[in-house]
Amino acid sequence: MTREYSSTSVETTLNSGINTTATTMVLPSVGAATALLGGVSLAPANADIFTVAIDVDTVNEEIVYVTGVSGDTLTISRGQAGTGSPGVSGIAHNAGATIKHVLTSSDLIYFNTAIQPDTLTTKGDIYAASASATVGRVAVGTNGQVLTADSTQTRGLAWTTVSSTPRIAQVVTATTTSTTNTAGAGWIDVSGLSVTITPTLATSKVLIVTSFGTAGSSGSSSVYFSGYVQLLKTSTALQTFFVGGYYPSGGGVNTLAYSPVSIQYVDSPATTSATTYKMQINNVIGAATFAANPSATSVQISAMEILV
Repeated sequence: MTREYSSTSVETTLNSGINTTATTMVLPSVGAATALLGGVSLAPANADIFTVAIDVDTVNEEIVYVTGVSGDTLTISRGQAGTGSPGVSGIAHNAGATIKHVLTSSDLIYFNTAIQPDTLTTKGDIYAASASATVGRVAVGTNGQVLTADSTQTRGLAWTTVSSTPRIAQVVTATTTSTTNTAGAGWIDVSGLSVTITPTLATSKVLIVTSFGTAGSSGSSSVYFSGYVQLLKTSTALQTFFVGGYYPSGGGVNTLAYSPVSIQYVDSPATTSATTYKMQINNVIGAATFAANPSATSVQISAMEILV
């Protein structure tokens, strides 16, 4: 409902008394009804309201909303602004009781907050403009819907259902040209191959993708070298690979043996908190060194949130 106001409203009286539950009241004449509304026209179906007080400044004062006019008969909603039982019952009034267009506490709340309480009828309702300086209610959607721009709608907004088709919500990538070497046993982080993503939904999947080279070298010929590569989420290993090689007789001191590593792993973090994924390496045979990205090329690790 939209509240209507008039600065030219003319005070009038009741033509006949009303009880506490009457939903109409009769004025002395059609002219009295027209003068009371001061030129305001009320849209049908309770779309507009016009506030008046009956028995003004007496112990029987009651605020009612005028919601319709037919000749000298006004349709009213009883007991408003703390008088009587709002919208249900009010106070009995005798014939001759004064009727006056008034400003109520609800109006003052509206002007103070720029919100007209009666027009927001449901939890989640919002205001939006249909044109310059023209604002109205957009009813709340249903659970799970999102608000989208839609120029075909009166107020340019529409509630729509989110597609259930899996799709990528965000991509976070880290790039490095660093080389990471290890000569002893034990896991160490691969420099630069670490990425942190904050899922928007706890039901999302996270796809981790990376590809880089590894190499082992030895201080003598005819020596095995081996190492491990693993994908880690915070402190939990998600995927581990063994990488190994052998230098045959005559291979030579400090010979390198390259082996590529490619990771495509789908994780279910079940959280909306920041989550870190990183690569680690571990040298196995102490006689050799083991390296990630030994050629110091540009390599990446990407984390992609998939909404499901």
